[in-house]
Amino acid sequence: MRRALWVVLLVAGCSSNNDFVGPGGELPAPTNLFYTVTPGGPGAVPTATLLEWDPPSVEGVAVWNVYSRTGASGAFGLRATTTSNSFHDRGVPELEYYVTAVDNAGFESPPSNTITIDERLTLSAPANLTTTSLDGAVALFWSDNPFEEDPQGFQAYRVYSAPYDLDRDLCGDWALEGTTVAPEFVSGALPNGVPRCYGVSAMTIEGFESLWSPIRDDTPRFESRNVALFPADVNAAQSSFRFWRDGNGDGQVSGVELGIVAAATEATADFVVERGAGSALLLRLVRAGTTAQQYGAGPIADLTSIDVAPVSGYSTATLVAQPSHGYVFQMSGLAGDGFLRFGGVRVTHVGQTFLLMDWSFQGDRGNPQLLRAE
Repeated sequence: MRRALWVVLLVAGCSSNNDFVGPGGELPAPTNLFYTVTPGGPGAVPTATLLEWDPPSVEGVAVWNVYSRTGASGAFGLRATTTSNSFHDRGVPELEYYVTAVDNAGFESPPSNTITIDERLTLSAPANLTTTSLDGAVALFWSDNPFEEDPQGFQAYRVYSAPYDLDRDLCGDWALEGTTVAPEFVSGALPNGVPRCYGVSAMTIEGFESLWSPIRDDTPRFESRNVALFPADVNAAQSSFRFWRDGNGDGQVSGVELGIVAAATEATADFVVERGAGSALLLRLVRAGTTAQQYGAGPIADLTSIDVAPVSGYSTATLVAQPSHGYVFQMSGLAGDGFLRFGGVRVTHVGQTFLLMDWSFQGDRGNPQLLRAE
């Protein structure tokens, strides 16, 4: 559809005009006039237009005249004169443009093809957007429907982000995060525990920008991989685990306060590994205010499979550590501020003498986003 439209525009724009006569017809018209626009934001009108064209393969061109008009009928007016075979028209673009060459004697060539700044070429917005919290980053994935709609007309996706007020459910001032041709993007170098909003638009080869995808918010969280814990009869000094201990009492999460492995007798641990019947290893909850539950009905692929912490279903019951299973912990009273905190665990190995696990912790108080994937 896009290429057929361009053929119509080119044919319509290449008709001869007797007002343009070079010396002996020796000055050919410029060719292959095309344009790109500067996006004005999703769904907004462009803020500038760049015209470019191929010069004729003859000597003697002194300047180029750029003509435009605001409607599909009426006379063209001289928009600008330039010595370069390109022109940057700032502001809202005119509807149609063409270009002529002028030689040193003042003779003007026939017109180039006429181009139409056609906003109907705008692509559809990405149909959905999902996000996944990472340690100091957020991974985004979205529907590739704009590219599938018009592969030849698609240029790139534009990813926007803004601060997010979780308590008021409001996004702040938006800024361009980056661009990508793939339907995925990692927003990195982010502080853990600080929520952000995200939206994605699609841009055409001409620069027209679509409306946004659905808006999503997400919050990077702390994590660590392959932590070893032992039952007390094997190594009592490395039997218990606490997600966060506010060592300096400032209510803020820092790396040195996270993922604390301690002795089996540590009364302030969130849980301790104990030996159960046979070769089973158990996770027994220790600290008052810590509750937990298994995440899902069976194994999960990765720690990143644990998304938003469940609203209910927590208890103080001992959990059986099973390989590839996930567990979500809800903790209260960590900083004396009355807000819940949430942590996630995926057990990667259960042996006879130790287990290995990956863990995540959301540093934003009251925020259940261990990961966000919806």
